[in-house]
Amino acid sequence: GSHDSFSYWVDEKSPVGPDQATAIKRLARISLVKKIMKKWSVTQNLTFKEQLEGGIRYFDLRVSSKPEEIGQEIYFIHGLFGIKVWDGLKEINTFLEQHPKEVVFLDFNHFYAMDDSHHSFLISRIRSAFGSKLCSAECVEYVTLQYMWEKKHQVLIFYHYPLYREYPFLWPGYKMPAPWANTTNVHELLQFLETTLEERSRYGTFHVSQAILTPRVNTIARHLIRGLKNTLVHRNLPMILNWVKAQKPGVRGVNIITSDFVELDDFAATVIALNDLLLEEDETAT
Repeated sequence: GSHDSFSYWVDEKSPVGPDQATAIKRLARISLVKKIMKKWSVTQNLTFKEQLEGGIRYFDLRVSSKPEEIGQEIYFIHGLFGIKVWDGLKEINTFLEQHPKEVVFLDFNHFYAMDDSHHSFLISRIRSAFGSKLCSAECVEYVTLQYMWEKKHQVLIFYHYPLYREYPFLWPGYKMPAPWANTTNVHELLQFLETTLEERSRYGTFHVSQAILTPRVNTIARHLIRGLKNTLVHRNLPMILNWVKAQKPGVRGVNIITSDFVELDDFAATVIALNDLLLEEDETAT
């Protein structure tokens, strides 16, 4: 999976998003501030299509209306506004049309400046984009690849807002817990990932291990120009990947692992390779 999956492009010309504090919004009137924000808001280099081609199947999505804009259009957001959600959904659907056995998880987990009418608009966009590819919320353990292929389903939507109850194709957010370490320290992060795996629900939910480091205000202040990738990601990703390589998938093991800049250091290939351990178990059992 990718963290802030849509943030490969953010709009420096638009106002700062409603996910930011008032003080940041004031500062951002200075054009240089937005350039710096971009260096810390962008967590991916690859488009949805490129991420899909590289093996990413879980997408972490944060969305917002533009409060100053007439209408109900919804955009991806991470400090600055990204592309329209509709454009992203169409890009993902094009890939799925070309690869009918592939399955994606779209996790809508943060909403900003949205009332129920905005949610209804977004949900109708989701339905328009994917139609019969949408998999209705089920017992997690039933949803195997074989089940998805038989039903011709390819998309699971997780929706962290109460309106999910009104639409059978929306899975509740609590079925996709994604505990967040909120640290700049790689050792603290790895300890957190270990602890949350031990606490992982045995049945009934998926589970996201967020293998990401989060900059603090003083981190950004000390490394303004370098940005997220050069300050935190490059230096620590090898140690994070060593942790990934030591994991086992399955019950009580890792399920979905997310990272920033998923093209670096063979992140996706390393996570995907863990599935071989499940195949080895099956061969041993038979």
